[in-house]
Amino acid sequence: MASELQGKRIAFLATDGVEEVEYVRPREAVEAAGGRAELVSLKPGAIQAFNHLDKSDRYDVDVTVAEADPSAYDGLVLPGGVANPDALRADPDAVRFVRAFFDAGKPVAAICHAPWTMIDADVVKGRTLTSWPSLRTDLANAGAHWVDEECHVDNGLVTSRKPDDLPAFCAKLVEEFAGGRH
Repeated sequence: MASELQGKRIAFLATDGVEEVEYVRPREAVEAAGGRAELVSLKPGAIQAFNHLDKSDRYDVDVTVAEADPSAYDGLVLPGGVANPDALRADPDAVRFVRAFFDAGKPVAAICHAPWTMIDADVVKGRTLTSWPSLRTDLANAGAHWVDEECHVDNGLVTSRKPDDLPAFCAKLVEEFAGGRH
């Protein structure tokens, strides 16, 4: 696993309110596989992570989403938390950034509430995915087919429901990112 992502650059799109474990564990998996992880966010500086509803650590932003070039990345990770994707989906630059990965056929991994951002990017119609259960109706209304599975892969899109699913999610995202465009 140490070199599967050698030479690959993976964007992690997150902002204040990100569920810490859903950012940290996938980032560790990408780096352990030899990939280069970069935190892309709405503003420069650092973002405030949370452990459920409690503040946790802060993480330095590498580049703002307004300045980030999606073509420079090989894959995208969308961590969850409730506040994080809700803020991202309201930002036009973040929505464009997410859509660009789908338009280019690049692999994307999203966990928990992260599919909210994908709904606003208009990229879930006709896809099968999983998420935190409360997003089921939102995803169905956006044209997606929701399944209650630990991890689901649909043509390069890796989705999982919650932190308990992280082992399967991390393994699959490394595999999909190693495979490249779909």
